[in-house]
Amino acid sequence: MGQAHGQSHAGQAHGSVKEYVTGLVYSIVLTIIPFSMVMFDLGSTQLTIAVIMVTAIAQILVQLIFFLHMNTSSEQMWNTTSAVFVVVIVAIILIGSLWIMEHLNHNMLMGH
Repeated sequence: MGQAHGQSHAGQAHGSVKEYVTGLVYSIVLTIIPFSMVMFDLGSTQLTIAVIMVTAIAQILVQLIFFLHMNTSSEQMWNTTSAVFVVVIVAIILIGSLWIMEHLNHNMLMGH
């Protein structure tokens, strides 16, 4: 009876229906934008790729904030720290892989 509203027995915050619906609407919009650009061939290839990348990052942020309830509160510090660590490791792997593949492509060209 003495628990704060939105808290479970383990102390984890849970969102309201309004928060979940808002997150769902944002997710749908962020999915429709790149899908429509690809389906209706809107913009150049570079613009389409840039829009897909930006909406993918925004989609990740929406998922983290509205569905996983990550924020900057002191209770969420370990979750936020581990999420930042995972993002850095994934970025290093992706950028390193693309860099290696680009150099392999350049160095393996026949007659170059």
